Amino acid sequence: MTDFYDLSVRTLDGDEQTLSEYRGKVLLIVNVASKCGFTPQYEGLETLWRKHRDAGLVVMGFPCDQFGHQEPGDADAIRTFCSLNYAVSFPLFAKIEVNGAHAHPLYVWLKSQKSGLLGSAIKWNFTKFLIARDGTALKRYAPTDKPAALEKDIIAALA
Repeated sequence: MTDFYDLSVRTLDGDEQTLSEYRGKVLLIVNVASKCGFTPQYEGLETLWRKHRDAGLVVMGFPCDQFGHQEPGDADAIRTFCSLNYAVSFPLFAKIEVNGAHAHPLYVWLKSQKSGLLGSAIKWNFTKFLIARDGTALKRYAPTDKPAALEKDIIAALA
């Protein structure tokens, strides 16, 4: 099995980045979308990021258009939407697929570590994964789990 920190992702600006750059951080990885009923969770994610980033939390948003075509925009549209509507300052990454034959290797790894209601498949946008400082998957959260409800687990992981 691939080590978490060996995986790489593409930033919203198109730059390749290895996850080893986040070694020692607590990560909250979320597949996001701008036209989803859960889109207002951007506000709660930003709140968690601002409140706990100095302690080592990094919220990572991965736009995904696999669920009801709810993320139709390109990188510029995603950046503008997130900035204007939710003042998002946490890292956003290039649009990816989270299920199926073209699922990004990060999500293949995440799903292999923590299954959910549909087994390994991602149910919908705003599924969340909490990753420990050592790169192990601690917990998977449903799209309906609001960011504020994760704070206790985040604080424990940061300790």
